[in-house]
Amino acid sequence: MLRAEATADGVVAVGRPRPSVTVDATDWRTGNSPDRSDEGPLEIHGRIDDSVTGRATAMRLPPGPTSVTRHDTDETWELTGERSLPPGTYEVGVASAVDVRVAFTAAATVVFDGERTTLSFPTTTAVRVGFADTSDDPPGTITVSQDVTGAATALSVLSATSLTTTAARSHSRMRRHPPLVEFDDETRIPDRIVRRRSDTGVTFTLPPDLDYLFAVASLAHYLGADVRIEAGTTPMLSTPGVVHRFEGMPGFQYETASLLRRVFLLDCLVRGALPGNEAVAESRLLDRLPIDAEGIADSPLADRVETYLDTPFDLVSPDLPEWHLSMYVEPTYEHVRTLPHVVSNLPNVFLPDSQPLGSNERLARSLDDFYRDADRESPRVEPVKPLLGPGRVHGWLADGIPIDVFKSLPEAYEHRARGSRPDRPTSVVAVLNDAEMSSEHDDAADIYRRGTADLDIEVSVRERLDREELAAVFEGDHDFVHYIGHCEEAGLRCRDGALSTADLDRSGAETFFLNACGSYYEGVDLITKGSVAGAVTFEKVLDGHAARVGTTFVRLLVNGFSIERALDLARRRIIMGTDYTVVGDGTHKLSGAPEAVPLAVSITPDDDGEAYRVRFDASSPRVTGDVFRPPEPFDEPPRLFGAESERLLTPSETERFVRSVDLPIIFGGDIHWSSDLEGRLST
Repeated sequence: MLRAEATADGVVAVGRPRPSVTVDATDWRTGNSPDRSDEGPLEIHGRIDDSVTGRATAMRLPPGPTSVTRHDTDETWELTGERSLPPGTYEVGVASAVDVRVAFTAAATVVFDGERTTLSFPTTTAVRVGFADTSDDPPGTITVSQDVTGAATALSVLSATSLTTTAARSHSRMRRHPPLVEFDDETRIPDRIVRRRSDTGVTFTLPPDLDYLFAVASLAHYLGADVRIEAGTTPMLSTPGVVHRFEGMPGFQYETASLLRRVFLLDCLVRGALPGNEAVAESRLLDRLPIDAEGIADSPLADRVETYLDTPFDLVSPDLPEWHLSMYVEPTYEHVRTLPHVVSNLPNVFLPDSQPLGSNERLARSLDDFYRDADRESPRVEPVKPLLGPGRVHGWLADGIPIDVFKSLPEAYEHRARGSRPDRPTSVVAVLNDAEMSSEHDDAADIYRRGTADLDIEVSVRERLDREELAAVFEGDHDFVHYIGHCEEAGLRCRDGALSTADLDRSGAETFFLNACGSYYEGVDLITKGSVAGAVTFEKVLDGHAARVGTTFVRLLVNGFSIERALDLARRRIIMGTDYTVVGDGTHKLSGAPEAVPLAVSITPDDDGEAYRVRFDASSPRVTGDVFRPPEPFDEPPRLFGAESERLLTPSETERFVRSVDLPIIFGGDIHWSSDLEGRLST
C-alpha cells in the first residue's frame, strides 16, 4: 500500500514497495482542505492508494503515457504534444512505475514531450495528487490457438504493457508485466491491450517451429515486434530500412541473445538525453561510437534498431555489464503459457541441453563418511550438468535436475502472479527439528531479530514439531519458512516420523529454506503445492556447513537479495557449496525486504600489499537497466546494474568505509557482514 506525502517541492509516493515516484510542483503549498467553496470538492475517479491536496502554478509528472479526462463533459483522450484546456473539471493520469492522477477544476496547459508531462495553470490552482501501486494488478489475458501461429500472435502482443517506445523503455519502471496467455480455438485480445500496443516498425519472420519462437521471445518482447510465421523462410528481422538475416538453429538463439544485449544496453547509454532521465557513467562509452544520443533517444524504435545494427558494438561491449539472466526453457505449449512470466525479466532464452556429471564431479559429491546423519538414507538425486550460454545467473525450465542453475517450474510463476498478500507484516517462521543443530537455530533467530529491526517483519521460532504441526506451518500463510533439521526418503523428519510435503493440502509458504540432507524433492513438491521459490540440498551436508550457509542465507534474504543471489553468496562459506540449489523462481525476493537492489562488496589486497581494492556490485536476476550509486563517501555518477565500480583505498580508508556501511563483504574467499570485519583491515 502506497502513502502520499507532501514535500517542500511537491508530492512523493512512499510505502512497500518503495517506488521512486515524485510529482514536482512550482509554488507548492500544501493543505488538506484548500479553500474551494466556489468550486466544489476535488475528486479522483480512478483507483488510488492515497492522495495529497495543495496548490501550485505548475506540475511536472513522472515519465509515462498520459491520458486526460474531462469529467464535466465525459471526454477522455491520450495526450500527445501540447493542449490548452478550457475551464472545466479534469483528471490527468500517468501510467508510470505507479499510476499518478492529478485532479483540478480550472483552465490549464498540458504538454507531453514524448516522455514526461507538464501541467501549468494561469494562477495558483488547487489540485489533488493521488498514487496507485498497480504493479500487482492483473495484466490481462490474451487467448490464442494452440499452434505456432497462435504462439507467434501471443509474442506479438506481450509488449503492450511497455509504457514507452523511446530508449527509456530500458528502465524497468517503463516495463510492466506482459499479458497472460491461454489457449482456445478462437483468438481473443482485449481492446485495452490492443489499444496499448504500439507499432514499433520491427518484424520477425520465422520458420514454423517453437524452437525459434522461444529463442526470440525476449528480444521480440523488448522490441515490440510483430512476429510472423512463414514456412521455408530464413529467420530474419526487418524494419522499414533494414533486413537482418540470422543463421538457423542452434546459432539463432545465440545471435538473438547477442542482439538483445546490444540493443538494450545502447538504449541504456542514450536514454540520458531524454528529459527526466539521468545519464549513467557508462554513457561516456558513446564517445567511441558514431551515435548521437540526443538525436536518437526518442526516435522510432525501428530507427534505433537500424542504427544499433550498424554500430561497431565490439568497441564498447567489453566495458558493459554481463547479461543478468539466462533461462533454458523447453519449447512446449505448456511453457508458451509461462513465457509472459519469463520474458518480463528480459532474460536470454536458450533451448536446454545438458550432459552427465564427470567422474571428478561425482567424486566431489560422494563424501558420505563426513556427512551429517550418515546412519539414515537421504533421498538420492541424480543431477546433470547444463550446457550454459552467456549470462550471470541461469535458470532451468525443463526436465532434469541441473546443477549450477536454479530449477524452475511453471507453477512457481503462477503462484508469484497471485501478487503480494494484504498489507501486513512479513511472516517468518524458523523451525528447529534437530536439537543438534541448536547453534544454527540460535544464530538464525538472532539474525532475524537484529536484521529485521527496521523492517515490518514478524518472526516466530518453533521447536521439535510433529508431523501435524509442521504441516500446519507449511499450509499457513507465511512469507518465509526456514526448516532446520533432517530429510529422509519419507520426508522431513519430525518427532513422530517424517512429513512428505507431497501430502500437504497446499503450501502457503511463499519462500522457504529446507536446510536438511537431500531436501530437493521436498522443495519441488512445495513449489507445486503453492510456493514460489526456496533453497534446498541435493545430498547430505555437514552440520557445520548447514549452519554457515543457513544463517548467511537468511541475513542476505532479509536485506533484500533475491533467493538465487542470496544462495550464491552464502555458498561461498563452504567448499561443498554446489550441494545447495534453488527450486522455483530464483529471481524472487522475500516480501517485506528492502525494495532497492542491495549492494555486495568485495575487498582484496592490492598486489603490493599496501592498499585494498574495494569493488561494488549491484546486480539482480530480476531487474536490469536500472542504476545504482556506490555508498558514501564515494562520489560517483550512477552505474548500470551489473557494472562494477572499483576504488583503491589505504588500509585506514578501507577500515573507515567498513565501519560506515551495513553490507555483505567478500574478503579472504569468504563472505562476512561489514560489522564482522571492523578492526581487521587497518593494520
